[in-house]
Amino acid sequence: MPGPETTVASIPSDNAIFSEERRVARAAQCVSQVRRATRGCKTVEWSGYVPAVTDPPQQIEQLELCEAERAITSLQEEQWSAIHLVGLTRANYDQIASACDLALGTIRSWLSRGRKTLRKLTGVAPPQHNRASRPRRLAAAATIRLGRRLPADCRSNIAKDVTSQTRRLAAILAADVAGYSRLMGADEEGTLAALKQLRSNLADPKIEEHHGRIVKTTGDGLLVEFPSVVDAVRCAVEVQCEMAEGNIGVPVEKRIEFRIGINVGDIIIDDDDIFGDGVNVAARLEALAEPGGICVSRAVHDQVRDKLDFAFEDQGKQQVKNIARPVHFYRIAISENAQARAPLPLPDKPSIAVLPFANMSGDPEQEYFADGMVEEIITALCRIRWLFVIARNSSFTYKGQAIDVKQVGQELGVRYLLEGSVRKTGQRVRITAQLIEAATGAHLWADHFDGLFEEVFELQDQVAVSAAGVIEPTLQASEVRRSSARQTRDLTAYDFYLRALAKFPWMRRDQLLEALDLFGRAIARDPRYGAALAWAATCHHRLCVDGWVEDPEVSRRKALGLAEEALALADGDPVVLANAAYVLGTWGEDINTALALVDRCISLNPSYARGWYVSGMLRVQAGQYDAAIEQLAMSLRLDPRGYLATPRFHIGLAHFFSRRFDQAAELLALSTHEFAGLPQGYRALASCYAHMGRLEEARTVVERLRAVTPNVIPSFLPYPNRDQRELFLSGLRLATGEQT
Repeated sequence: MPGPETTVASIPSDNAIFSEERRVARAAQCVSQVRRATRGCKTVEWSGYVPAVTDPPQQIEQLELCEAERAITSLQEEQWSAIHLVGLTRANYDQIASACDLALGTIRSWLSRGRKTLRKLTGVAPPQHNRASRPRRLAAAATIRLGRRLPADCRSNIAKDVTSQTRRLAAILAADVAGYSRLMGADEEGTLAALKQLRSNLADPKIEEHHGRIVKTTGDGLLVEFPSVVDAVRCAVEVQCEMAEGNIGVPVEKRIEFRIGINVGDIIIDDDDIFGDGVNVAARLEALAEPGGICVSRAVHDQVRDKLDFAFEDQGKQQVKNIARPVHFYRIAISENAQARAPLPLPDKPSIAVLPFANMSGDPEQEYFADGMVEEIITALCRIRWLFVIARNSSFTYKGQAIDVKQVGQELGVRYLLEGSVRKTGQRVRITAQLIEAATGAHLWADHFDGLFEEVFELQDQVAVSAAGVIEPTLQASEVRRSSARQTRDLTAYDFYLRALAKFPWMRRDQLLEALDLFGRAIARDPRYGAALAWAATCHHRLCVDGWVEDPEVSRRKALGLAEEALALADGDPVVLANAAYVLGTWGEDINTALALVDRCISLNPSYARGWYVSGMLRVQAGQYDAAIEQLAMSLRLDPRGYLATPRFHIGLAHFFSRRFDQAAELLALSTHEFAGLPQGYRALASCYAHMGRLEEARTVVERLRAVTPNVIPSFLPYPNRDQRELFLSGLRLATGEQT
């Protein structure tokens, strides 16, 4: 029976049986950790019972954790009493092994929560309970008591078992099939056959090609070890891209899609299996991935970001089960990597993309200024009606990369590329530019433009005029300058404006608030700055719709007021027209007025991707679903590598309101996959799944939504049509379990 200074750690019994030496070694590691955590104790027991704890230590000190192999050595070095095995045979192998593997994470978490949490998680009972009243387990677990010296032969067996386990650094890939239970319930034999075919024709050959080793498989999952993290990521992307291509035309409910998580870390190799915190983090990342997606840890991202040309999206930190510290992870944009394989067709008119200009100022703080020059040159080129101009968002995906002009031309679907540099020294500015034919790499024109900082607007127009004049020699400079009257001549206001747009599309609340503050400073400098007013209205609109303000009504009124003020000042500017239509179309009483505004925007600037996006979004609200899909598709063509989540979200909504739920579910799931912080995307997807009868998946989506915002069922929906609101909300209530 435990003495007065005994701490007990209890693990329930099970049928998993393992050898005596291994049981002693693993339990000893756990005991060592608990012993270090409770320095005031004289005796530690591991028992299948839950004895009383009398006179426990008054304070649990912070644990200084050591590696698993050092645990038993530490017992010997500190001349603690050797371990004596008291219990017999049956214990829960998985739980003990997990406790050892997660010692760095789990036990530290116990300690940080204090003695009460430690008692709860380890099964330690309060001292007032009567031992005789507790139910006995069916079989005793292994009991380890510090108290007597173990015989020499048993000690050698322990040492042999510990040294048989080795460690190494490896990349770990964990994968499983999304919605496996649903697929099996619908078609058990067909699902098994399809999964077997995928394994033999795609997954297993790719793993072998990239030098991976399949550690173990489950019914729907894989655990794979790679010696190289680059190989692991390449393998995952190739598998997911080929699976995405293979799923084209397959109904959503019948698709087999993997979720993949990748981590790099120290692992324990025991026979043919692997254990360790690195393995557990990979499994948690896999759970965070969307169907068809890949999530990687920050360690993986940092090692491959300069070696692999994949699009990574920072998802921040997230607390995951059984890992003490939050995990910082990234998502690999599979759709963008898969899309890059197929060249886009050339438009039926001259086409150009302006690539990011190099900042030659020697000051990293001037990077936003160089980016702003490109933005303005793109805007100037967009005024040419016969020219097809790629949006800034897509052009800037190549920022900081060594590019192949032929590949860029194919990926963006353009004939010409404009690249260059900007140097700002004191009050002087130099812009250098060159025009390249993408198919051949031939340089068609190059020049530089010098001037004072206050002449920067004229310099931008000169670059656009010269480049366009090479493409079409008959171009008159007046065509570029038509309707190009600058809305501000205040260079400080213009500077604030460029800084605000630098992080568009403002995926997080803090980014949106920062942009709103900068637009506010620009307006304070120049109250007649129409573009800044229109963008500020859009920021207030986003804060309200995304549920990021305590009083949505205040943001709504501010958005409407700023939009109307911007229109009064600059109703001939495409940026103002698009953003004002965006706000007024959501909250204004006349949707037709908003549609007229955005139609005028597109007529003034046919290459303005945001104008086409706003037009499609408003047509969804107006019930013009097929027209909306066409307009949003044009937005995606003008911005093929830009921010794709919201256009796809609205295309999904058009299908949803048309009750084409299968097509809607596919696109809505893709939009949440591309932007995990889009609350309205989760709401629409949950509602769609509920209307399809896929309630289990709908509830899973609602849980993901709760991680983004506590506001599951919003008080405001940006859909003026009553039937739209009822369809949306009835499905969402069904997904949350509320009465409809």
